[in-house]
Amino acid sequence: MNRIGIDLGGTKIEARLFDREGRELARERVATPRAYDSTLETLHALVAGLETAHGEACVGIAHPGSTSPASGLMRNANSVWLNDRPFGADLSASLDREIRLANDANCFALSEAVDGAGREGEVVFGVILGTGVGGGVVINGHLLEGCQGIAGEWGHNPLPWPQDDELDPPTCWCGKTGCLETWLSGPGFATAHARQHGGELSAREIFAAAEHGDSAAAESMARHADRLARGLASVANILDPDIIVLGGGVSNAPGLPERVADRLPNWLFSDICRTRIVRHQHGDASGVRGAAWLWNDLPEPAL
Repeated sequence: MNRIGIDLGGTKIEARLFDREGRELARERVATPRAYDSTLETLHALVAGLETAHGEACVGIAHPGSTSPASGLMRNANSVWLNDRPFGADLSASLDREIRLANDANCFALSEAVDGAGREGEVVFGVILGTGVGGGVVINGHLLEGCQGIAGEWGHNPLPWPQDDELDPPTCWCGKTGCLETWLSGPGFATAHARQHGGELSAREIFAAAEHGDSAAAESMARHADRLARGLASVANILDPDIIVLGGGVSNAPGLPERVADRLPNWLFSDICRTRIVRHQHGDASGVRGAAWLWNDLPEPAL
């Protein structure tokens, strides 16, 4: 059966239709309504349009936040109109079928593990470094969600092995202090640079300045890579993944995978480091692709 993957973002909704071999047949993109009922209606219309043209399909959704396994309600979504609503149940009722949903970082990880930069690994940790910091765990091509539905949420662990200038950490939106998200996200990186060197550069502007020989920007990028290596080492000490795939806007910083790979062995509880650090292959398309691959317990596509 064909598969529809939908990436429900804060500003746009993208849907793609794939056949059972993983070939893309069609795609649609629309603006995201900033209201709950309108979001459900838009998703229904996207699925109906694709199925009218190409026949019935399985539907997977990549979304912000996560679904509470206790209440079935959405939580922690930056698209706040989804929070505290039975989004999965309502969409399933609207489409009159089973649907599958997962956090957008989980879908990124699944996409990259199935047929992207992590396809050669049995255990893959996918990392999102963007406006926030998230992650997902894929084992032998299948997503690990966990009994609380929070597997891979490393961004809300504290920065490990803090240095002297990291002992007064910033406050995170979650209410705790020193979360990895406050150091490693694009805004967190920019704030750390401003704290150390002044100015109001964005993460992208810091990358560009470093490329043009700015020593302060280069120092900030080195410190960011070390912090990222420490954060990933704490994950690797538990999961021992074959491959860590970096995604999100910050992952496009020139040389970031190589800088992290150089530093990771310093923090691992091991005499060797075989874990590979790689940049994403599918980029922004991984959310929608991973949503489709939520149905990868169907007969395997020839990808």
